[in-house]
Amino acid sequence: MRILTLLALVLLTTVLPLMAQTPPPQQSVATPPPDVKAPPPDAIKTPSGLASKVIKPGTGKTHPGKSDLVTVHYTGWKTDGGMFDSSVLRGKPAQFPLDRVIAGWTEGVQLMVEGEKRRFWIPESLAYKGQREPKGMLVFDVELISFMPSPSEPPPDVKAAPADAKKTASGLAYKVQHAGTGARHPSASSTVTVHYSGWTTDGKLFDSSVVRGQPATFPLDGVIKGWTEGLQLMVEGEKTRFWIPESLAYQGRSAPYGMLVFDVELISIK
Repeated sequence: MRILTLLALVLLTTVLPLMAQTPPPQQSVATPPPDVKAPPPDAIKTPSGLASKVIKPGTGKTHPGKSDLVTVHYTGWKTDGGMFDSSVLRGKPAQFPLDRVIAGWTEGVQLMVEGEKRRFWIPESLAYKGQREPKGMLVFDVELISFMPSPSEPPPDVKAAPADAKKTASGLAYKVQHAGTGARHPSASSTVTVHYSGWTTDGKLFDSSVVRGQPATFPLDGVIKGWTEGLQLMVEGEKTRFWIPESLAYQGRSAPYGMLVFDVELISIK
């Protein structure tokens, strides 16, 4: 299987939170928080009126940007304790760009780091503004699992590898964006499952498993040389940015031409 062929980009299919629906009952999240009616005195409040309280500290050090693609688990209640939406009940985290949801989410999730769980009290002015259900203040428990730059926004260093990027003898440059949790590396013949986005150095996105909403699985000996070499440097859970020279990509024989830049998340090794 050969990856990285030009594919027609499709609209980003996201599981947007905040869809008014009634999941099946489940005690762990169906029971509203004891402070669902109003934020407690120790909640942090912003000038916009958003209130929040950290329920569980995270392990990350950086915060998502306002257009980043975030992966979260969440549950939402109205102030009368009625639950109206929950990714936890669906059993699948939600992934979406932060600038495509209600203002309270766009502002609030930027306060978080990976691994953190936070409760938000979102006033109606930062939610649906009384124009649709659910109306009034909304309360959410949100766990930020991970985040990455939106594929529509190229990395700031897309034109060339930065000075702190590591380089191999072949000319491949790379920089770890998020450390992994695994201990083993794939071999040149391993089959891997990844999420990735690829840009040309002028910032144009030409391929993305993130946009398609489906991770890619392929043998490492069936892709371009830069991928075969680069992914062997990674461990499961790691996210790395690669700057792949043309000699390790399509060698000028087909588009996309020139150096290619990829953000790759190694999900699993088979």
